[in-house]
Amino acid sequence: AAGFDAIVNERANRMRWPRGSRRYDLAIMVELARLRPRRYKLRLDGQPYELDAVLVAVGNCPSYGGGMRICPDADPTDGLLDVVVGGRLDRRTLIRVKPSIYQGTHLRHPLVSSYRVRTVELAAEGITTYADGERSLDLPETVTAVPGALRLLR
Repeated sequence: AAGFDAIVNERANRMRWPRGSRRYDLAIMVELARLRPRRYKLRLDGQPYELDAVLVAVGNCPSYGGGMRICPDADPTDGLLDVVVGGRLDRRTLIRVKPSIYQGTHLRHPLVSSYRVRTVELAAEGITTYADGERSLDLPETVTAVPGALRLLR
């Protein structure tokens, strides 16, 4: 997560009140008031993109954050990463699109784009990334899918 979702996590983690899930609700409200697209530089399998967006998510599994299907077509066995970009969404549009993330239907929105790649290079000013709710790294960051790197027991 690199964008609105990561910014909300940052704020919620700094808050001492309220406790529990209400902390995230309050953090969402505060950050919605401050919402603005950020300038991202992406390199997807070597192809450069520069765009304004409120959210960029990279995943090899479909969901994070309590069941949000942010990368609904992601397959952990295909050796590819799914990159979902929420473009220049304003507050009202983001509020309307957010419920569809739980079903994975947000990809139908014209301001949401999805890519499937092996390597993502991602840069933006002032963004810290989160990996399934855990603070990760400040941008810039490079993520590469390594097929067969992890063997799971069945």
